[in-house]
Amino acid sequence: MFAAVAAALHVFIFVMESVLWSQPKVWKRFSVANQAEADLLKPMAFNQGFYNLFLALGIVVGLIIGGSAGHAIVIFACLSIVGAAAVLATGGKEYCGAAFLQGIT
Repeated sequence: MFAAVAAALHVFIFVMESVLWSQPKVWKRFSVANQAEADLLKPMAFNQGFYNLFLALGIVVGLIIGGSAGHAIVIFACLSIVGAAAVLATGGKEYCGAAFLQGIT
């Protein structure tokens, strides 16, 4: 159940970062200060969005496959999410909230 929620959240983040990034209401959610900064970060956000999509797809595929192989895929994808959250947390105090949310979903 938690894995499915994490997958859904990562698809949502993919949409924000890779599809809707040009909208100020989206990039402001990521604490981007202005349009020039958003334009500069757009390629990175696009790439990061696909990273989130691939993690979500790993969970979904694992849930569909089921059994021990599917379980292993789900665990790997979820541990990758937790690992990425740990890396994000090393970026400074301003990232700890986002890292916590990423790590628990």
